[in-house]
Amino acid sequence: MNIFVGLILAYLIGLLVYNLYKARKIRSQEDFMVAGRSLSLKVMVFTLICTWIGSGTFIAGAEYAAKAGWSSLWLPAGAWVGIAVIYFLAAKIRTFGQYTIGDILEVRYGKFARLFGALALVISFTTIVSYQFRAGGYILNVLTDGAVTVEVGQFITAAFVITLTAIGGMVAVAHTDLPNGIIILLACVMAVPFAVQFAGGWEAASAMLPASHFQTFSQDFGEHPLLKAGGYFLATMLLLMGVQSMYQKFYSAKTPKEAKTSVALWIVGTIVVETLVIVIAIYGAANHWKDIQQFEICKQLQQEVLTGQLPLPATTERAGTLVRQLADEGAITAAQARELGDLMNRQLAPLTNDPRRFEEGIGRLGKDPASIVLVVARDLAGGNAAGFIIGVLLLAAACAVVVSTGMNYLLSPSTNVMRDVYQRFIRPEAAPERMVALQKIFIVVIGLCAFLLIFIPTVLHSKISVLKYSYFAYTIYGVAITPALIAALSWRRVTRQGGLASIISGAIMVILLEIAVPAAFPQWMRGPAGSQDPFGVPGIYLALAVSLACLVVVSYLTPKPDAESLKSLFPEA
Repeated sequence: MNIFVGLILAYLIGLLVYNLYKARKIRSQEDFMVAGRSLSLKVMVFTLICTWIGSGTFIAGAEYAAKAGWSSLWLPAGAWVGIAVIYFLAAKIRTFGQYTIGDILEVRYGKFARLFGALALVISFTTIVSYQFRAGGYILNVLTDGAVTVEVGQFITAAFVITLTAIGGMVAVAHTDLPNGIIILLACVMAVPFAVQFAGGWEAASAMLPASHFQTFSQDFGEHPLLKAGGYFLATMLLLMGVQSMYQKFYSAKTPKEAKTSVALWIVGTIVVETLVIVIAIYGAANHWKDIQQFEICKQLQQEVLTGQLPLPATTERAGTLVRQLADEGAITAAQARELGDLMNRQLAPLTNDPRRFEEGIGRLGKDPASIVLVVARDLAGGNAAGFIIGVLLLAAACAVVVSTGMNYLLSPSTNVMRDVYQRFIRPEAAPERMVALQKIFIVVIGLCAFLLIFIPTVLHSKISVLKYSYFAYTIYGVAITPALIAALSWRRVTRQGGLASIISGAIMVILLEIAVPAAFPQWMRGPAGSQDPFGVPGIYLALAVSLACLVVVSYLTPKPDAESLKSLFPEA
């Protein structure tokens, strides 16, 4: 057995055993959903870090850092601002002491706001879970040197994450996050100097990567770089400010004071981890820039052959054209172009006479930028004893983020289904034992839906981008839920009608701009492939403007809320 697979398998088995042990303590619905409101400060800090630091950081964020450089910091920076805002609300959230954000939405906006909010959340979080499964596929593919394909790996990951979540709920999730969070923090801090040294030192990045990697707004941001950077910033900030997984953790804290203190420590840990992952990704890209470009070229060739645009015998010539195009654009140096051209000729030539061999072989060429942190981990582990330890630790951290984030975002929507739909509209007096049993069933159902979101595009040979999946999930949640939620907690004047209008209009606008328009009017899309927007303007701006306008205008056009409806969130009112 591959030594990396053996070590990581032992780690995952340890998590499973620990999960089963903690699951024995579950006695009620409150235990399953919010860990009996008993989480200590230490557990709170690490479970918050693990909830936010997922494959969106280790895969999507790292992929973007590898391709766009330092400007990729715009993506996580929005979350840092969002955490700062949440700091002032954490104690109030814990004092309110319910189970889901639907509890807050209903108090301020009524039962239909709770229902529509739950629907938006389930869509967003199911999408987030789906790309955790994809990230697990990348990890297993790298760990086994390609013996396990990404497609098979994502199936194995889905089965593991669904099983762990269904076993133990929040009790297991939060306590599993403690060792995972420690591993993530240690791995990132210790890996940076090794990754820089392996790439050739601090100057290696500027020597090997194009100038666009060192711009404030990368060329990869499309026609309007400033707007695109702001779009990424807003998407992560709005998701963080309203994400239910965090609120559910606040509900699980022992006291309001510990909930607030945990947020202060959480922002430090998040800034450290996300910045260090970007550093690792950039220096990994510097060491493998030629391999990354080869991967991108091969994906384009594969797509052109599959769609009939390119005859198979012409792939070698087409590859040469694409390499020269990259050199003309300044993406690679003349020396890199010569090396890449020779490499493509040697590796593609044996594949161009057999369609089946081409299909099996071309996907193995180059390095996928989405797995750059994993590639760095393998690089380090192949060195000296210290490098081996750091490399294995970094691979374990990647596994930890996928497992932890997958569990958190799978538990959360199942809680909504049970609390905001089943218990609120179908069976209000359901016994706690029945609630726990049904929630486990819904965890499996939602997990299967998440798997299908990634499995169907795999079968159809569609291009799958973790970054694109995460941006959609962040946007629909941030625009549909966050404005109404923050207003419910901080603005007495907001009305039921205003909050409901904001939730519905925000969700509709995101679906129109991110799904309907690209499908119906592709000629309106502008920007680089995989990062296009209607007329080059990120849809989050218009969607957020509509959501906020409905929130404010409708609230002022309708009667003020009465004092009784404000009492639970504004006791002083």
